[in-house]
Amino acid sequence: MSTKSQLTQQLGVVAGFDDPRVDLEQYRTPPDLAAHLVHRADLEGDIEGKTVVDLGCGTGMLALAATLRGPRQVVGVDIDRDPLETARANARRVGSTSGVSWVHADATRVPLCPDGPTTVVMNPPFGAQDANRHADRDFLATAAGIADVSYSVHNADSADFVEAFAADNGGEVTHAFAAEFELPRTFDFHEDDRRELDVEVFRVDWGEDGD
Repeated sequence: MSTKSQLTQQLGVVAGFDDPRVDLEQYRTPPDLAAHLVHRADLEGDIEGKTVVDLGCGTGMLALAATLRGPRQVVGVDIDRDPLETARANARRVGSTSGVSWVHADATRVPLCPDGPTTVVMNPPFGAQDANRHADRDFLATAAGIADVSYSVHNADSADFVEAFAADNGGEVTHAFAAEFELPRTFDFHEDDRRELDVEVFRVDWGEDGD
């Protein structure tokens, strides 16, 4: 198994969005954050030999990180077709021996019924845009329906919300860790060339078969 640092380096070739959409809050997940999340998930036994589903996969950062840790299969789901084309190119750049099924669909109404142990990984919209308010709730609801466990990135200070949502839907937050999300200047309304956002990653155990 590669180290977390090696995984970060391997993900450095993953390209971001050619024409990011503000309404979908499309930002490239930083390679170090993706490597940290997937490395932790792998240490918990949630990647190797499992089905891994990346909800709102964008250009494939989390999905491709998972392919490098021996999953049974990986599925990336995104509502925007263009980033999926970039994700396919990124898969060739990363050179993983595990393929990815890229699915053009709404990640909150995902047309999937995974067979066997399933882990969801996701970096859902934080709700900075009005149209995306509570979008992370919809992503968590999808995870509750299809996954045994999920790993998701949220704004800092989201613990009360995630824990309450998990409890209301038969799940339990078993692990949480703080991280940083490096946000480069992407849209015209961004005032800084680069910002560091404080985020939290949560592991939720949804019970057997996501029930």
